[in-house]
Amino acid sequence: MTTKTMKQRTRVWLFDLDDTLHDATSASMGEIRDAMGAYMAQHLGLSEAEAHAKRQLYWRRYGATLLGVVRHDGVKAGHFLHHTHVLPGLEARVRGHRADIAALARLPGRRVIVTNAPLAYAVRVLSALGIEHLFDGVVSIEDMRMFGHLRPKPDARMLRQLPFKLKVHPAHCTLVEDTLVHQKAARRVGMGTVWMQRWLAAHDGAARQVRSQRRPAYVDRRIRSLRDLLR
Repeated sequence: MTTKTMKQRTRVWLFDLDDTLHDATSASMGEIRDAMGAYMAQHLGLSEAEAHAKRQLYWRRYGATLLGVVRHDGVKAGHFLHHTHVLPGLEARVRGHRADIAALARLPGRRVIVTNAPLAYAVRVLSALGIEHLFDGVVSIEDMRMFGHLRPKPDARMLRQLPFKLKVHPAHCTLVEDTLVHQKAARRVGMGTVWMQRWLAAHDGAARQVRSQRRPAYVDRRIRSLRDLLR
């Protein structure tokens, strides 16, 4: 067995889901944000404006609105995730890219979804894309617990533990993501990092488009297509 073949077999690709493997900005993100605001207004007794402000505050502080409502408002994680991800007609809106899907099928190594979304949502998206069979597993937000507390991306403690759960050294893992703060945390724990920009480019304005051309030092590669991973 050649060294190259050994590396291919031991490489574990950790793929984000939303805006990495599909156009979540168009398919689901707006509806999820609205559902979170409506949930907080109903269950926390807030006005629409107050709920919106609080959702944004929790997102900025924790990287996930869920953490804020669980920590500060006594909300049950499962209840919040279920009611904010009902998303009627989601499957009809999910849109991937044919070339990316073909590249996934050819990519050597193990492939695992690592998403801050709930499992039921991830399964629906993967099924709609027809790519669930291409992955060895799904690590959803429900799995990102340490000592009884949720620790979703970009929590470095969770990311440090993940390779050991997968029985692989962190240096043999590569996180493919659209979100830079998650990649920065992955680099801190010794993982490789790939910044996927296909769907970012589809929605960025001119100013963000300029910023998206820059590759931070903690990003190994910046790509617009998963085909680039085969090179």
